Order: sequence, then structure tokens, then C-alpha cells
Amino acid sequence: MNSDAPWPTPERAAERVLEIQSKLHKWADDDQDRRFSDLHNLVCDPATLMVAWQRVRGNRGARSAGVDGQTAYHVEQVLGVQQFLGALREQLRSGDFRPRPVRERLIPKRGGKKRRLGIPTVTDRVAQAALKLVLEPVFEADFQPCSYGFRPGRRAQDAIAEVHYFTSRSYEWVVEADIEACFDRIDHTALMDRVRGRIGDRRVLALVKAFLKAGIMTEHADLAETPTGTPQGGILSPLLANIALTALDEHFAREWPGTSYQRRQRRQSGMANYRLVRYADDFVVCLAGERQHAEALIEQIERVISPLGLTLSMQKTRVAHIDEGLEFLGFAIKRCPGRDGRRHVYTYPSKPSLATVKAKVRAITRTGHNQTLDQLLHRLTPVLRGWCAYFRHGVSKRTFNYLRAITWRRVVQWLRRKHPKANWRWLRARYLPGWWPAFRGVVLFNPAGMAVTRYRYRGATIATPWPTTTSAYKP
Repeated sequence: MNSDAPWPTPERAAERVLEIQSKLHKWADDDQDRRFSDLHNLVCDPATLMVAWQRVRGNRGARSAGVDGQTAYHVEQVLGVQQFLGALREQLRSGDFRPRPVRERLIPKRGGKKRRLGIPTVTDRVAQAALKLVLEPVFEADFQPCSYGFRPGRRAQDAIAEVHYFTSRSYEWVVEADIEACFDRIDHTALMDRVRGRIGDRRVLALVKAFLKAGIMTEHADLAETPTGTPQGGILSPLLANIALTALDEHFAREWPGTSYQRRQRRQSGMANYRLVRYADDFVVCLAGERQHAEALIEQIERVISPLGLTLSMQKTRVAHIDEGLEFLGFAIKRCPGRDGRRHVYTYPSKPSLATVKAKVRAITRTGHNQTLDQLLHRLTPVLRGWCAYFRHGVSKRTFNYLRAITWRRVVQWLRRKHPKANWRWLRARYLPGWWPAFRGVVLFNPAGMAVTRYRYRGATIATPWPTTTSAYKP
């Protein structure tokens, strides 16, 4: 394509990229041994770069700057989008593109630890997004159905539904496994070997490796090398982590008996059947067998992931019976007696998840008494709505009612601190019509009003976003 040609519109670019992705996915799915040797031109295609920019610009992280201090807003208002993409395209085509180190941001975790987040520059984010647009359809043809994290058309609720499905069908033992610092310790050599299994384009391989070796600018302004890992925060990192952890998926896929007759024969012979459910680096193994089978499975997992440079965190890895319950992706999953007297497997928000949203509500309502109530409600509503939307596919109604009461109490206490001399009748008339906080047309989100619905287990029937047949692209 002529470099001086006008850039496509976002709509036309999306059509072009969809056609490219559909073809790549079909070719990869039809020939499992095919290696793609001419992908760099697709990465540099103006349509690919335009779609990559749209995704970077539409992400919440667009407001965050990398080590160069530039944001997506700066690109739009100062540099110009087409000039920015044109310069990036020329760097990619000439081979002069060099990723900058990511900016380190330490995010507090539960238990007092911190998670390292790497923020790339806007230029590197667009290049990573372009790489992902081209590589993802190829590797999606190889990914197993048991993997749900950071994959198109899949979500955490699918993983929870699969765990619920198997634990309700005699898979009563569960191995809760946690990979220690997965994104920071993935071996680059092992990862690149798996990438080379599908990609033969040396320029694309060099680009992927350059992002892995870009380094980290720490919070103390020191440049640290990255001999291992794919720093969290980059657009390409989840895909690379899934490519590496496919070794674990493939191992359990080979061990999974293909028919119900074979699984029944294994159980009659005293052997166990097990099923892996993975969401990024969080996974559980549901097992139909005995406790000793589950305990032996931990050593087996260690042997599979050790070539990737990974180890299990023995403090967080444990074997549990479904009657004891487990926590996975924020949900508590446990078998309990139901209203009919029979035992059923229930999924509901875990106590740490509830504590997290309560802490956010407390933090928002603890200060800010100089703002108006509608401003406070604008801050609270996204937190409550997002949390309830995530957990609405579970036995969550009682939890939602409890969260409603907690939130109402916190808002009323905030109002009393804001107006210490006001009496209750005045506060209620001004801020609590119908006993529910509202002001200037803004009403506090009611967690108890969120409808609770059952999430259907989709299994291996989840479709990819790429149609099997595509029409010719017309420039």
C-alpha cells in the first residue's frame, strides 16, 4: 500500500482488519502445523494501525502516560493521529522501531503485597495492539476450551460456570493452584519457542522479543532489565502469557478421556478424572477421585510449568472438597443443602470480594464533604453497578441487600457530617425522597435492584469473533 495514500476511516479499517483476522484464523485452524512467515506487512498495514489506535484511545489507560510523558490526548491535540501513526508505520517498516522501557506502578494487593504494573508509552501500546490484532487469530486456533482469561468472547463467568458444572457432577475434589509471580517469571526462551511454533516471520519475532526485553523504569527512576516475564499492563502481555500457559492446557487436554465410557472405565479401575479451568494465571483442577489423587496432581502441575520458569505458591495452593468450598475469581463456590433438602453447588460473592467493595464505599464516603451529594453519587454508582453486574450470575440477592443497607448508612452518615447542624426532617426532605438518596436528578444506584440470573454453561461452544466466510474488501 502506498505510504502517501489517505488513511482509512475507522469503520473501513475495522472491516479490513476483520477480513485479515478471519483469514488468518481459518488458515491456522485448517492446518495445525502451519507457520506464518509474512505477517510483518499486516502489522504495518494502515488499517491495522488505525484499529490499534482506536483500541488504545478507547481504553481507560489512555489517560496514563509512559516514560515519555505523552498520553493519547496529547497525540490527538498536539501531534495529530495520522501524523503519529504515519511516523510509527515508517519506524516499523524500516526496522528502526525500538520499544521504550515501561513505567513501573506498584498496585497494593490483598495481604500487604504489591503487584507490579508496567505502563508502556502510547507509541508502544499502539504497536503492541497491532501485533495482537495479527497474532491473536493465529494462536486462538491452538488455545484449549478450558482457558477463559483475556480471550475474545470469553469471560470470568464462563470459568465459574464450568467449575459449577463439573463440581455438580461428581468432580468433588478441587485443586486450587496459584502460580507465584506468573507474569514476572515466564522464561523468555520457553515463550519464544512456543511463539516460533506458529510464527516464522523473523521481523515479527524480533518485535515480540524487543517488547519482552524493553526493561522497566522503576518508581525510583532506575532502569531495570527484564530477563524474564511479560510485565502486566501491556496490551500484548496477556496474549503472551496465554501462549506460554497453553503448555498446561495441552497437558490436561491430553489427559482428558474423550468419551464418557472411557472416563467411567478409569473410575472403575481406581483412576481419577480431572478437568482444568484456567483464567489467565488463576486456575483450578476439578477432580473425580480421591484426595490422594488431587495431592499427586500438584506435583504433576509443578513438572509441567517448571520448563516455563514458573512455580506454584505453596502457601496459596491447596486441595479442597466442594463441601468445604473454594474461592475462585472472586466467587465462593460451595455445596450446601438447598430448600428441597438436597445438596446443591452454589456460587456467590466471597467475603474478600464483599470486603473490597465495602472498603471502596467507605473510602468514597469518608471525605469530600465539600462536594455536593450528586457528585458523591456519581462516584459511588460506577463502583456499585460494576460490582453487582459481575456477581449477578450467582446466589447474590442477600449480599446485594446487605450492600444496599451498608451503602445507605454510609451516605446518610456522610450527609450528617456535611450538615452537622441540620435536623433529620430537613435532611430527609432535601436528600432522601422515598428514603433513598437522590439530588439534582441523580439517584444512588440500588444494589438490591440488580436482577440475579443464572449464567448458562457454554462449554466448548463459545464462538470466535471471526466469521468463517468473509466478503472481499473493497478499498
